[in-house]
Amino acid sequence: MTTAHPHPEPAPLPHAELHLHVEGTLEPELVMELAARHGVTLPYPDVESLRSAYDFTDLQSFLDLYYANMAVLRTAEDFADMTRAYLRRAAAAGVRHAEIMFDPQAHLVRGVPLETVVDGIASVLATSEEEFGVSTLLIAAFLRDRDEDEALDVLERLLAMDAPIVGIGLDSAEVGNPPSKFVRLYARAREAGLRRVAHAGEEGPASYVADALDLLGAERIDHGIRCLDDDALVERLVAEQVPLTVCPLSNVALRAVGSIHEHPLLEMLDRGLNVSVHSDDPAYFGGHLDDNLAALEGAHGLTAEQRATLAANSVRSSFLPADRRDALLAEIAAAS
Repeated sequence: MTTAHPHPEPAPLPHAELHLHVEGTLEPELVMELAARHGVTLPYPDVESLRSAYDFTDLQSFLDLYYANMAVLRTAEDFADMTRAYLRRAAAAGVRHAEIMFDPQAHLVRGVPLETVVDGIASVLATSEEEFGVSTLLIAAFLRDRDEDEALDVLERLLAMDAPIVGIGLDSAEVGNPPSKFVRLYARAREAGLRRVAHAGEEGPASYVADALDLLGAERIDHGIRCLDDDALVERLVAEQVPLTVCPLSNVALRAVGSIHEHPLLEMLDRGLNVSVHSDDPAYFGGHLDDNLAALEGAHGLTAEQRATLAANSVRSSFLPADRRDALLAEIAAAS
């Protein structure tokens, strides 16, 4: 009598993770480990009580905890440990290329030197492909609820130290902080030859998406789900194939979308928008890229064609050189 064995789960399709904040990968276990390393007292006595705090009502309630947990990041070793832990988990999720955002201002205001932050992260990214099979690029994201002059100063410091960044982004509290606040910052980044992405249209209105494109020259929009409120904007985004890096579990956790069953990603895909799936701040929002795809699968039943399209869109929307993009796209086509 033979014993039936279950079929193994298929390997995940290769993806590029384009919307990922490295500070948002700090799992509660690592937070507690780093707190003990530096003698930092947190308002949570153990991992489980910290994890129970990850129940957010909106973006600001998340940001309050997000910034509080950063207190444990003190040394280059801390930043390296955090980055290494993300890449290890991302590789298991099928991520083959990651464009990782970090928030320099959030550390500078705590008194952590810019060199400490950059050196810690970059030391791991320098060997990420050899160690984890994940190529990487680094993006400096600026806090839209702070002053543009401060952001410009930090950008100049990054340029002066020849930090290994490929581009800039714009994140943090969106409501009341429109793209128009940062026109000079993005002009300077463009002058310096940096790529430009921006969060827009998550909690903010569809007009923020258009402004990010027109005023900032953004090449990629992080989130963008509110574009569906403006049919003319949708037509433009489809015609220009502007990349939208969508984070389903994040949108649900922050109440931008009522539930995963109500998430508009498949509608966006059906309308021809260039959408792809990413994890945003996976430690806080319920999982990494594969968890986001699994949640969509459970709620909507993704077809093989949709899964392949999402993977291919992520690669095409990356800042990888054309030959590297083509190689990954060929892998996706062969595996689909």
